[in-house]
Amino acid sequence: MHMTDAGDAPAAKSGHRVLVIDDEPQIRKFIDISLRSQGYATLLAENGQQGLGLLASRGADIVVLDLGLPDMDGREVLQELRQWSRVPVVVLTVRASEAEKVALLDAGANDYVTKPFGIAELMARLRAFLRHATSADDAGPVYDDGTLRIDLARREVHRDGQAVALTRKEFALLSLLARQPDRLVTQAQLLREMWGPTHEADAHYLRVLVAKLRQKLGDAATAPRYIVTEPGVGLKFVSARGESH
Repeated sequence: MHMTDAGDAPAAKSGHRVLVIDDEPQIRKFIDISLRSQGYATLLAENGQQGLGLLASRGADIVVLDLGLPDMDGREVLQELRQWSRVPVVVLTVRASEAEKVALLDAGANDYVTKPFGIAELMARLRAFLRHATSADDAGPVYDDGTLRIDLARREVHRDGQAVALTRKEFALLSLLARQPDRLVTQAQLLREMWGPTHEADAHYLRVLVAKLRQKLGDAATAPRYIVTEPGVGLKFVSARGESH
């Protein structure tokens, strides 16, 4: 691994927290030392599940994610993470083909650094994202109004204390809406994120999925409590706070 000193790069603002998910101890240690020397707080994980757990419980302003993890592929980590968080993710990868880079970005990565890399390059990319950090805009990983409980990190949904079994697509739709409570998410955006850019006109996919999800949540289409449809525009998850306004 070719790594260079961070040199005289400007120090980070205090309070920025970086989660590093990498199974190689020497790389974790080097990145950790380099980050802390620039004023960042760090969280370190040696596998995907540990990393997801730390992100859910502690939060982070940005994630550095290695693709080659022992318990799950880095792209699986991305898919899980994107169910409930919009935190910027910079991927470390040895795969440098154009197709692989496009696949990473489509999977939810914000940027990538190809191994071997210089730490100065990694720092520069992190600073670029942290200048516009928006992690505070994300809803927390748990929604609970006393009737419906959604644990985005654990991928668990309970209604009146009883577990609700959702398919992967149903949970993905619910989490897309719940992580942006009381905000209208456009139909095109939902179709793009759920099925890909070639399905932005396939509104019937969404109608079928919403109907199934509403049924499982005990939500009536005629008088929805949680998932509200704005005809021709999109969907909105109405939180207890939003309902009271």
